[in-house]
Amino acid sequence: MSAVTGQALPAARRRGTATSGGGRLPRALHPVAWWVWACALATAASRTSNPLLLLLIFAVVGVVVTARRTDAPWARGYRFYLGMALAVIAIRIIFRIVFESGVTPGDLILFRLPSIPTPAWYAGVQIGGPVSLEAVLSAALDGARLACLLCCLGAANTLANPKRALRVLPGALYELGVAVTVALSVAPQLVESVQRVRRARRLRGASGRGLHALRAIAVPVLHDSLERSLRLAAGMDSRGYGRTGNATPASRRVTATLMLAGLAGLCIGAYGLLDTTVPHAVGIGGFAAGAALCLSGLALGGRRVSRSRYRPDPWRWPEWAVVSCGLASAVVLCLNTGYNPAALNPGLYPLQWPSLPLLPAAAILASALAALAAPPPPAATGASG
Repeated sequence: MSAVTGQALPAARRRGTATSGGGRLPRALHPVAWWVWACALATAASRTSNPLLLLLIFAVVGVVVTARRTDAPWARGYRFYLGMALAVIAIRIIFRIVFESGVTPGDLILFRLPSIPTPAWYAGVQIGGPVSLEAVLSAALDGARLACLLCCLGAANTLANPKRALRVLPGALYELGVAVTVALSVAPQLVESVQRVRRARRLRGASGRGLHALRAIAVPVLHDSLERSLRLAAGMDSRGYGRTGNATPASRRVTATLMLAGLAGLCIGAYGLLDTTVPHAVGIGGFAAGAALCLSGLALGGRRVSRSRYRPDPWRWPEWAVVSCGLASAVVLCLNTGYNPAALNPGLYPLQWPSLPLLPAAAILASALAALAAPPPPAATGASG
């Protein structure tokens, strides 16, 4: 009887874990799905300067990050991106106030700064002078759009595991992907180090602030960063990072030639599509040829990198749902159909409250469904992410 009870108890615990997220097993969503979702929202943000739509994007990103982030170190740095977003808006407004390009008749003047005369070769930019409300609002909207892009990319870094994202990269880009992953994880790791040092100082009774506290925090954080770098270097060396394998010099030269020729083809295609005097077929042909050469180079270069996958990341219906939620906002704001396109970028002359286009607003709100479509993260149930 005791043996049966002992076997049934773990099974009951497993069933309780499986149903703790509303009948869904906790698992980490595929990192590519989060990146596509975030990039789609960033594309939507780049298409509009309507403050109402930008606020909706901010709200959607915040809701999804709050609902689906884990307890991993890279998931704790979203506040850092929010701080960067606020700093971008403030810097944009300050630059517009200081380097005012002039006011137009009918502008509402807020205040006046001392004007500094500029030389003739610096014409077109005025340092100081009258500052209008229209200029400040224009700078705030431009900064808000850039801040929204930063928050979208910060959401991707917060929700997606950067180490698992390396598994989907082609073999030829593996080393570059490792470098990018290390660079992206610097900020979250610094935030984690600062929080750990501050907790340790509070446990020791140190609650000082100012320059002395900064010096007491900076030295342990620097020591922790150096120690982490040494561990990372030792781990990469033990795993054979940087080894060329059995690739011959001829294969490396062929790969480099294909990649350079492919990049040149992509540049020619971009020039052909942007320049109206160039035939349209040149741009499409250049893009097609460049993409084919780049894919051939990646396929050839990936042969010299052999990687094993212990647990491959699944791609199931939650991934498709999250990607679809994000792409809906980008598609709606890029097509400009079903609503007035002027509502995406309202003017400031005359000053009036911007209108909210219903279809783009609904598409952006639909992106918040990713918080429901994505499975609960493993850290929320105590799993080891």
